Amino acid sequence: MSEQGTLGKTGLCFPTIIYGTSFLGNLYRELTEDEKMAIMKAWFHESEGPVMIDSAGKYGAGLALEVIGAGLEKLGVHPEKVIISNKLGWYRVPLEGSEPSFERGVWANLRFDAVQKISYNGILKCWKQGNNLLGGRYKSEVVSVHDPDEYLAGASNEQEREERLEDIVEAYQALFELKNKGLVRAVGIGAKDWAVIRELSHRIGFDWVMFANSFTIYNHPAELLRFMDELEQDGVCVINSAVFNAGFLTGGAYFNYRKLNPELPEDRQLFRWRDNFFRICSKHNVKPGDACLKFGISPHAVKGVALNPSKPERIADNRRVLENTLPTDFWKELKNEGIISRNYPYL
Repeated sequence: MSEQGTLGKTGLCFPTIIYGTSFLGNLYRELTEDEKMAIMKAWFHESEGPVMIDSAGKYGAGLALEVIGAGLEKLGVHPEKVIISNKLGWYRVPLEGSEPSFERGVWANLRFDAVQKISYNGILKCWKQGNNLLGGRYKSEVVSVHDPDEYLAGASNEQEREERLEDIVEAYQALFELKNKGLVRAVGIGAKDWAVIRELSHRIGFDWVMFANSFTIYNHPAELLRFMDELEQDGVCVINSAVFNAGFLTGGAYFNYRKLNPELPEDRQLFRWRDNFFRICSKHNVKPGDACLKFGISPHAVKGVALNPSKPERIADNRRVLENTLPTDFWKELKNEGIISRNYPYL
């Protein structure tokens, strides 16, 4: 896969496809060691240049980071052949109950828990622990504060929200100090609520931003498109993530990590939308996942897409999808049927 761009003004090049790693942390189910190794092998088999991996201390309470470090070592991957992005803010702690205290029902068979640490000192602790979990030979060159939107949403009043906002700003102060010392190469932000990214961008000069569950074939507000264009003009790299809305758009049971109930009125409309989407895909012989991927990377400002395939064969498919085009009539019908905005400018 040829390089698509650089992370802001850092000069750090990255490929079009960035590999997410939540499945390596036992998202929804526990993959076997062989399955996890097969996924990692496929990353390098399908990449012509350095592979970029996106992980987080939250993924399996650090399990994904451990799997990455051990797997890279087993594969004999030179550190220069891989770029590791670690979204910081969750710190591994002992597991005291039967399941972790964060995102209950989402992670399978974890041996540890994780707690949120977003502050100047807390983020540095997460960074150090993350590198330790990677095993020492591999380090995270790209860093960010993970889930700042959820951290702000947890405030009980406006004063507490302001205090939490300062926590986030101080955490970024620590990360940019690491960058100034040459210990990391790029600092960015990843969040599900894109409005929080916009709010923080007014105070923090990010190298890159990653939108999760925010810009998909199901949901693509014009206001977000305008913000993406502004970021591009400011030299900030835009990466799109979770373009399948946590798997629902391709047939899964979870929408944005919440299991849907077809008996609930608010969920039924999602199923109706998906039924219509699938019908049009079938008519044009287009796989729903292919449509989601092509749409997710279609804006001019988007320079890369973070994908999280749980099967090695899908990794090869993703590359094929990006190299090919989908029928013009397919996109026209999606617009005519209101599946995507009729005014969407890029398809």
